[in-house]
Amino acid sequence: MRAGPVIAVALRLLQQFRRDRRTLGLVFGAPIVILTLLGALMRGSTTATPHVATVNEDTATLGQTVAGYLEQQGGFSKQSSRASAESAMRAGKLDGYVVFPRTFTASATISHKFNEELRIEGGSQATRGYLQQQLAAAELRAFIGAQPKPPQVPVDAPKVTYLHGGAGLDGLDYLGAAFIGVVVFFLVFIVTSVVFLRERTQGTLERLMASPIRRGELVLGYMLALGLLTFLQSVVVLAFSLAVIHVHNEGSVLLVLVFTGLMGLGAANLGIFVSVFSRSEFQAVQFVPIVVAPQLFLAGLIFPVDSEPLVLRIISNVLPLTYGIRGLRDVMIRGSGLGSGEVIRDLLVLLLFAGLAVAAAAASLRRRVA
Repeated sequence: MRAGPVIAVALRLLQQFRRDRRTLGLVFGAPIVILTLLGALMRGSTTATPHVATVNEDTATLGQTVAGYLEQQGGFSKQSSRASAESAMRAGKLDGYVVFPRTFTASATISHKFNEELRIEGGSQATRGYLQQQLAAAELRAFIGAQPKPPQVPVDAPKVTYLHGGAGLDGLDYLGAAFIGVVVFFLVFIVTSVVFLRERTQGTLERLMASPIRRGELVLGYMLALGLLTFLQSVVVLAFSLAVIHVHNEGSVLLVLVFTGLMGLGAANLGIFVSVFSRSEFQAVQFVPIVVAPQLFLAGLIFPVDSEPLVLRIISNVLPLTYGIRGLRDVMIRGSGLGSGEVIRDLLVLLLFAGLAVAAAAASLRRRVA
């Protein structure tokens, strides 16, 4: 094998990369941006403490002591009754609460079981573990203060009930609701940016712009085709998620389709817009780590938005994917509908994003191919 031709081919390819500043920026810049985000999230994020409360129906010393220890912890508040705690949880102000019944003191001895009750909202996996951990620590602390020796007999886990979902929900149920929208957003963005780039590079768009068809009519025509594709993709993704891998869903399937449809519509027009800045399919794909990857980190898919550093939290609150993920979880896990203010807010934000993306796509149409 001759070294000369091999070196010549390698040098020619390196020269092409040297002239392509966008590719060099992607190769060296995108990993730095992604790793910076990851580092800020993993080292700068704080643990999101659930909003929980105590309801003390036991007027004797032990119940008051344990409730007092819990209320000293961050995130715990005091509710006067089960009804008030349940109302606060349904209003979204509490993630859960613990009830000390009237019989708590009578049965809470070293030789008997505790009989406290936990009520969990069910929208997050972290609440149950946090409540049980804090409750066990408070009860042990109360016993050490009341007994000459720590308790030697283990007690049973408290009774746990859920407002939404249940103990059977796993990680797939919480991630699956978000992934349905993420998959649609990601794939529609990729397909649209590549397809529309071909329309430009093959001269199809230039010929259409030279015809009597108006710019708005052209955009609506593309939107109709891409909208139908997005709808069919959403149906397939949702049907597979619910029927095959059995992702939990308490809400309206139609409302889930509305969310994924708006996310797909925004992604499609965003793909049309970014295709202006691409001259090849390879360059079109380069926008994935710039447009999609940061949203995957910041939109609450992996890290809760409430636990992010303040600067990243501000950025998260302007990303469309944040509202899509939040809305899908509200519908599928909590069973929320159009009567929920949070669901309406998320839909309006996605609708606004789709409208802005349509306007940007229409403005990007030119008579000359980029």
